Amino acid sequence: MGLKTHCFRLERGADLKREIRRYAEQNGIGAAVVASAVGCLTRAAVRDASGAAAHTLEERLEIVSLTGTVSAERLHLHISLAREDLSVIGGHLLDGCIVNTTAEIVLLELPGVRFSGAFDASTGYRELVIGTEGEQQV
Repeated sequence: MGLKTHCFRLERGADLKREIRRYAEQNGIGAAVVASAVGCLTRAAVRDASGAAAHTLEERLEIVSLTGTVSAERLHLHISLAREDLSVIGGHLLDGCIVNTTAEIVLLELPGVRFSGAFDASTGYRELVIGTEGEQQV
């Protein structure tokens, strides 16, 4: 069985991460990757590489990349954004990224694979657990 493609468009005012999560939940996605995401934001919320500091930007930003793993159970997404001066910033996507005019999202669902998460004491985060559909995970 091949990859299943999911394409959807978010409109002005949508929260990017929340809507991707909602889409994955409503469509019962067990495991997917972001194939493409283009659009723009009026507000961005990202966590930096320290893992502790969240940053909120209130400006027009162009989505130049969005990458990560998606399932109905968990999301792990990183975003790169271009400012009006063409400088690029990025980080771990948080709730609170608000779409300006549009965001076009393409997900590739991985048949037979299931992404879930479990706390990893060595990192302090809920980390990816990769399984197969129908498999019991703990």
